[in-house]
Amino acid sequence: MKHSRILSRAAAALALAGAAGTAAAHPGHAASLADGLTHPLLGLDHLLAMVAVGLWSARALPAQQRWQGPAVFVAALLAAALAALGGVSLPGVELSIAASVVLCGALVAGAREIPARAGLALVGATALFHGLAHGAEAPMGGFGGFAAFALGFTASTAALHLAGLWLAARLQRLPALAWSFIGAAVGTGGLALLAARL
Repeated sequence: MKHSRILSRAAAALALAGAAGTAAAHPGHAASLADGLTHPLLGLDHLLAMVAVGLWSARALPAQQRWQGPAVFVAALLAAALAALGGVSLPGVELSIAASVVLCGALVAGAREIPARAGLALVGATALFHGLAHGAEAPMGGFGGFAAFALGFTASTAALHLAGLWLAARLQRLPALAWSFIGAAVGTGGLALLAARL
């Protein structure tokens, strides 16, 4: 059946994402545009959350408004990264990031039931924790180094959102049960990350 083939491919893509993300999410202080570009790609937490935002946006928002999910995420991400650069920190950021992946999975699974405004607010809230982590990993030595790093992680984040939007377009004919499975798979990844950090 065509749907089962598409679902198998989606599951394989998630598995590959997991394999790619087995490296530590925050491997040390970054120093360049290249480090910023790779930073969101090396952590399963960032990878799953950002792709899930694209999936949710495609499922929950009208076609002409699908850009809003990624835009809200990127804006909150940058604001929190700047705050972290300025010395703002919160306890339990890594745990909160893992929990945000669970939340993103729930958003994907319940995309049609959650009001769009509430979903956008949750997307922005999850991005704050990812931004704090990115800002904490920013290079020392002034705003110039941070700007290159931020340009990199913003570009990668946007690319991951676009990947989620693209994947959702490919899977748009799947039944609601399949979307629940995809959301559960994302959420399970988040639970595994959360358990590893407790």
